[in-house]
Amino acid sequence: MPDHVHFFARSEMDALGAADWVQMWKSVSSRRIAAALGIKQPIWQADYFDRYLRSSENYSEKWHYVERNAARAGLVETVEAWPYRGTINHLMF
Repeated sequence: MPDHVHFFARSEMDALGAADWVQMWKSVSSRRIAAALGIKQPIWQADYFDRYLRSSENYSEKWHYVERNAARAGLVETVEAWPYRGTINHLMF
């Protein structure tokens, strides 16, 4: 989607919480995007929305919902036509 990003991640340790991880990612990516494109920061909104997935069924359901976003929004005709849709990597629950 052109105006937001989705992450599916699994922590190997609980040392860095989701809020801290998102803040770190937004900081690093903002600097890199701004430098590469010559635009001013901020790049991202101040807040974010998170969802904690607790089962493989829930993960698969959410992945397929996100995968269909661009087609549902009318940006492409088919899911496969969206070049930024990513790939699913099965997480072990």
